[in-house]
Amino acid sequence: MKKWLAVAAWMLVAGAQAAPPERVVTLGGSVTEIVYGLGQGGRLVGDDQSSLYPEAATKLPRVGYYRAVPVEGVLALNPDLVLASEQAGPPEALKRLGEVGVRLVSVPDAPSVDSLKARIRAVAGALDVAPAGEQMVRDVTRELAKAEAMPATRARALLLINRSGTPQGAGRGTAAAEVMHLAGLDNVLDGQQGYKPLSPEAIGALAPDLIIITRESLLASGGLEGFARLPGIAVTQAAAKQRIIVMDDLLILGMGPRLPQALIQLKREAAHVMAR
Repeated sequence: MKKWLAVAAWMLVAGAQAAPPERVVTLGGSVTEIVYGLGQGGRLVGDDQSSLYPEAATKLPRVGYYRAVPVEGVLALNPDLVLASEQAGPPEALKRLGEVGVRLVSVPDAPSVDSLKARIRAVAGALDVAPAGEQMVRDVTRELAKAEAMPATRARALLLINRSGTPQGAGRGTAAAEVMHLAGLDNVLDGQQGYKPLSPEAIGALAPDLIIITRESLLASGGLEGFARLPGIAVTQAAAKQRIIVMDDLLILGMGPRLPQALIQLKREAAHVMAR
């Protein structure tokens, strides 16, 4: 009898451990987007400020920014799973979550197509919907092939973000730079690693054929007209010929499951503005 009770207790514990998570917090915009793409958005009880898509994600409780995770904010949502981009941090905060018993799964988040596919599979596996993950990978692979087959302009492009008042340019090793490369654009900051502030003189000297700016950065820069008049921007041929492309932040910076859409939009808009 005691042996049977012990076995039953073990089965209950094992079953509880294997139960699919129902209260999930995501840290990273593309991680959140993948959860929704897998049809599992109903499990989310919170996300971070980089989770801009789909619209439903913006209505969830926010736990701050995924690179500066507040432990108390996450714990307040009582999650049974935290899905975190490998870029999330600081490490001490993530360690603390694990120490208090929160299941935390770190998923790949490098700026590459292979990493995107690995991220999809990791998220799907953690949510116990691996077949849906494989289907998403197949869909992304198929649509990427179509997008990459489209003609490219090979224009010299500069991608800027503005979060602090000073424009920052995207160098190699960033998701934005990889998207530009996949779209057939030549990044004028290919010799730079990561994001770095650019002075007006530096922007003018780069002399890009076209400039890409994220929508939120454009708003912070006074809109399209205000941005085109900024020192450094105003002296470029890109501004003079109105070769400025505005992209959704997560679409161009997140390198998530909508990557094919990002490439198609960027290729089409680049071809359109370069015809001016």
